[in-house]
Amino acid sequence: MEKCNECIKCTVEKCRHHHNAKNYCTLDAIQVGTHEGNPTMDQCTDCQSFVVK
Repeated sequence: MEKCNECIKCTVEKCRHHHNAKNYCTLDAIQVGTHEGNPTMDQCTDCQSFVVK
């Protein structure tokens, strides 16, 4: 069974790094970034460690 990092909660089931049985990431660390020049809301941020399954 793959490990889960209980410090990184995640509900993105389409990501390769999502734990199949729990809502956690399997990576040791993630990169968070933005697609906006002036982010003002949480929707402006992105998990840049995302990889589609």
